[in-house]
Amino acid sequence: MTRWTGLFSITHSRMAYCADFVIYGAAVGAMLIFVALHGAVGQRALLAALALGGFAAWSLLEYGLHRFVLHGLAPFNRWHAAHHAQPMARIGTPTVVSAGLIGLLVLAPAWWALGSAAGTALTLGVTAGYFVYAVTHHAVHHWRSGSSVGSRWLQQRKVWHAVHHLKQASGVQPGRYGVSLSLWDSVFKTDRDATTALIKK
Repeated sequence: MTRWTGLFSITHSRMAYCADFVIYGAAVGAMLIFVALHGAVGQRALLAALALGGFAAWSLLEYGLHRFVLHGLAPFNRWHAAHHAQPMARIGTPTVVSAGLIGLLVLAPAWWALGSAAGTALTLGVTAGYFVYAVTHHAVHHWRSGSSVGSRWLQQRKVWHAVHHLKQASGVQPGRYGVSLSLWDSVFKTDRDATTALIKK
């Protein structure tokens, strides 16, 4: 029984934490190959557009899930508070849950509505977006600033996310919900300036 309940734990072993990156990296590669083999030559532009659309849709999903679910909806907000309390711990959504949700809410309806190649292309984009988010979130918490893998973009993401954590620790609405992209925070006025203005009021 413990073996199965461990699959749904938000606290990961080192192996389970690393497996998440391997599984999603492999899933992106497998879907890319599937689309290349099963998509008609005349559909390539459409398939690429669907993949890019899925990738863009993920960025909005990332923002919305972080803002309204992880910071607003019980019991997810309590689980996410554990990450805020221990930002260096291996805490996150279990792979079986995230993969199940992508399969159930993205892949299955996309296959039904668009067919196998187009549905997989859309799911490829969403999954690639999730993978980029997961790697970015890991990097902002675990990669050192002076490391050779650092970049100006990553440094900006680290500062952006650090302010999100600091504001949460101060007991105010943290803002800065986008982890891999700041666009939606700017659109919905939850970026630094808007959040600071709201706090002062």
